[in-house]
Amino acid sequence: MNKNLTNSILFAAVVFTIALTQAGCVKSNNPTPGVVPVISTTDVVKDAADTSAHSGGFITEALTYAVSTYGVCWSATNPTPTTADSKTADSVNYLSYASKMKGLKINTKYYVRAYATNSVGTGYGKVVEFTTGADLTSKVGTVTTFAGNSIAGFVDATGDAASFYSPQGITIGSTGTIYIADAFNSAIRTVTTGGTVNTLTGNGTIGYIDGSLADARFYAPQSLVTDAAGNIYVADFSNNIIRKITPAGVVSTLAGSGTAGYDDGTGAAATFNNPRGIVIDGSGNLYVADRGNNLIRKVTPAGVVTTFAGNRGAAWVNNTTATSASFNKPSGLAINAAGDIYVADALNYSIRKITAAGVVSTYLGDPKHKVIGSPVALTFDAKGNLFIADQTGRVFEITTDKVLLPLAGLSATAGFAEGSGTSALFASPQGVAADASGNLYVTDSGNNRIRKIVLPAL
Repeated sequence: MNKNLTNSILFAAVVFTIALTQAGCVKSNNPTPGVVPVISTTDVVKDAADTSAHSGGFITEALTYAVSTYGVCWSATNPTPTTADSKTADSVNYLSYASKMKGLKINTKYYVRAYATNSVGTGYGKVVEFTTGADLTSKVGTVTTFAGNSIAGFVDATGDAASFYSPQGITIGSTGTIYIADAFNSAIRTVTTGGTVNTLTGNGTIGYIDGSLADARFYAPQSLVTDAAGNIYVADFSNNIIRKITPAGVVSTLAGSGTAGYDDGTGAAATFNNPRGIVIDGSGNLYVADRGNNLIRKVTPAGVVTTFAGNRGAAWVNNTTATSASFNKPSGLAINAAGDIYVADALNYSIRKITAAGVVSTYLGDPKHKVIGSPVALTFDAKGNLFIADQTGRVFEITTDKVLLPLAGLSATAGFAEGSGTSALFASPQGVAADASGNLYVTDSGNNRIRKIVLPAL
């Protein structure tokens, strides 16, 4: 981690500690009685060995007294665990926190809830139940190259005869065609199920031109998504716009002016600052990870842009009001069947969750523990499993049973190697997509390749 980033995180921690303390201090002549902290318990995600698990909490109401300790408490026998049961105990650094439960037994049901203590007493969050299973550490993916080679280039061909230049985003259309945001070629490429690569639009020249596929120009596109009608939507990162490509081959600008900024509005009246991730809901609304603004933006089919979550401050703050929460370089998005949006919050080293009601919580990770490295891309498969591209060199799966599986790669070890589990190496994986057959595809940007991962049977 570079010095500036380290200083930024430390500064954020200090700011939040001060804010928390100031919010909790009460003068001796204050007639308002103090109350225990009001807190929410976050989701539980189990480790592959199923003898440890991750959870945490966040304080949901203004404090009357400063919090001295918080954590999670759990029990296999007490359905309403307290701090008299097993617990973690963390010093207060943030309004939100993550904790790791250790020493769990396999195939055992547990009850866990968050707690926070001040001078008045201890407040508890809602109880979350979870059951550990068998050891799944042997369940890893097998990695091969699907298309591309290590030499940066712009060649349409099949398999390793094709070439890319820092491929970033990836999505799979309804027919099985893979679409690639080939960033440094400023092009949108397609890959057939047989591994044949073609260029859909863009010719390797940087620009901002709407029009036909042959005439259109992009500037380092980062991610893309398709809708049910076959339209493709592109987060055109360095042009700061959202583009639309119709099945008839017409490229237009759905939203954004081409100038970096932060404005809600319609079409060109709206502005973005390096839009990175993009997903679409069942109603055709787009959600954009506006990385430079630390926001999640919503774009309707008519091009109306609003701020869905975040407040532009670079921080790690969960909140029951989406626009009061904070992110730090949100980079990838995924949406589940229930309409919940998951955010790869890269410099908070975490996966955040935004419910349809606008509650922002941390699903896994935090700035301190960095369980999943620096996540930059997410996708769900048809079964509801969540996959994560960690740009430090790994690919993870969180199963529908909420078990975290390190599928392939090594943290902070860039390289190129085919193989299974930690024998495989990536160089800054940036995108991830799952097909209907249960295979995973990864844009391995530093290796200029599209990698295929055959998933383990669970």
